[in-house]
Amino acid sequence: MDADRRSWAAIPLPRRESAGRWLRESSSAVVPLAIFVGIVTGFGAVGFRYLITEFTWLATGRDEYAGLGRVSSLHFPWLGPWFLLLAPVLAGAIYGPIVYRFAPEARGHGVPEVMYAVSEHGGRIAPRVTLVKAFASALCIGGGGSVGREGPIVQIGSAAGSTLAQVFRFDAPRMRLLVACGAAGGIAATFNAPLAGPFFAMELILRNFAAESFGAVVLSSVTASVIGRAMLGDEPFLTLPQFAVRSPVEYLLYLVLGIVAGVVGVCFSKVLYLIHDLCDRVWRGPEWARPAVGGLVLGALLLALPQMYGVGYPVLENAVEGRYLIGMVLLLMVAKMLATSLTIGIGGSGGVFAPTLFIGAMAGVAFGDIAHQGLPGLTESAGAYGLIGMGAALGGATRAPITAVIILFELTGEYTIILPLMAAVAMADLSSRLLSKDTIYTRKLLRRGVDIERHQPARPELLARDVAREVPSPLDEDTDVRAAADALARSTTTMLPVVGADGYYHGCVTARDIAEALDDPEAADTVRTLLTLPPTLAVDATLPEMLTALVGHDGTGLPVVDRARGELTGWIDYDDVLIALRSTERPH
Repeated sequence: MDADRRSWAAIPLPRRESAGRWLRESSSAVVPLAIFVGIVTGFGAVGFRYLITEFTWLATGRDEYAGLGRVSSLHFPWLGPWFLLLAPVLAGAIYGPIVYRFAPEARGHGVPEVMYAVSEHGGRIAPRVTLVKAFASALCIGGGGSVGREGPIVQIGSAAGSTLAQVFRFDAPRMRLLVACGAAGGIAATFNAPLAGPFFAMELILRNFAAESFGAVVLSSVTASVIGRAMLGDEPFLTLPQFAVRSPVEYLLYLVLGIVAGVVGVCFSKVLYLIHDLCDRVWRGPEWARPAVGGLVLGALLLALPQMYGVGYPVLENAVEGRYLIGMVLLLMVAKMLATSLTIGIGGSGGVFAPTLFIGAMAGVAFGDIAHQGLPGLTESAGAYGLIGMGAALGGATRAPITAVIILFELTGEYTIILPLMAAVAMADLSSRLLSKDTIYTRKLLRRGVDIERHQPARPELLARDVAREVPSPLDEDTDVRAAADALARSTTTMLPVVGADGYYHGCVTARDIAEALDDPEAADTVRTLLTLPPTLAVDATLPEMLTALVGHDGTGLPVVDRARGELTGWIDYDDVLIALRSTERPH
């Protein structure tokens, strides 16, 4: 930059900041914001679970159906088990048009959409996603969709955090943080796992472990978990057996199980998108009708194997407790892959987190049954391997090994699970990386041409202080509207800063507001009542933050603030950013 572009005129900011500015700029404001997002997400998670229960009851007459076998609905006993054929059709006929009309992004398993919003759009998620996702996913699961509730509540909580950030016009970093707070709160309240929530948010949503971010997501996670426990009880959502390691030989078996579960997790990811592609090729009708028509195929699968109805936690518990033979366990594993993939492929809404746990548990139980038959005196029961298989499959499918370890530890409460679990998850993660370049979440984004793990070419880091030009000549707040119009006509920008009698920056006035005031005979004579408070850029704002903040302000530009000194020090618009980018791309 030239020397004259660095000689900015510094305008002091007012000593007393408004509440909105404090929320936008103060680091301490993160505490109440994170707690608020946790409260909203906690109540959202509880409400979502009740909604699933109500829709399940409407279809089956029971709060849970999957573990009961092929029994009739209490509401439609004359249909016998054939109601299983109709439930997905009716549910799809309702949520299909709603999703298509109001929020197409609510279709699918949710987490990739949040990852995409954080990576590519600064965390911006449409507010309507919250309600549409909750209704569509609850109806899909209640109507027999073989998907999980964790993905939807992550998207619901993230949308709540993003909506709050949009209301207060937060910058991209703060918006992304609140999105992660919503994701953490959703996992914590759903699983009654306040530790797993923050690690999920940091490992999968933010994809970094910055200390300032971790504190906020922990606060949100704890708040949501407290609300969940107060309203749903402090009992774990799964009743799992006690765990023990009988001999050192088992550690070798758990390493092998980790490889097996990692392969199974990758297979699930491949099958999920293979069936999705198949549904895309077969379907030629309108998208709003796809869930209802596809519901016939899903209903036929439920009629053959009713254990696939809904999330399926009762079936998972039965398998871990040893109530199924190995042949049935393997059948359930394959059927869950197909049922979940089909539910997503026909346009259903729900998560793949719980199905991954289900599939891993079945793989682990089958592996444990074989190991126990071969070495009965040296191995634990098959259920213990089912627990480890859950975590290993999750680690292999998502490549979020820390989350996988923490969540299984919280589900069991057994410290003895840690060593074999860590070993199995590590092997699953390594196996997954050898077999596939993507995960069950990132594959959906890669298919859209979005690689959130891409490595950008190295270039000098560009900060707002390097880009900003001199602040436009400010107006006094008592400036006449016509005089302000003349000043804007002479200015190179369509927005000018305004200072008060105290000499402090009070806001900005735009050419549009001045033009409307000139056309309105009853408008005020000065610019005092026309002030707006646009977003400000910190002097150390990065290139992505500048570009995100300038969205919608390309004609006016934005002020640059030295928050440490309390001064308005510069001005940035898109042209300034482009000039700076070209200068960094020139060969040296």
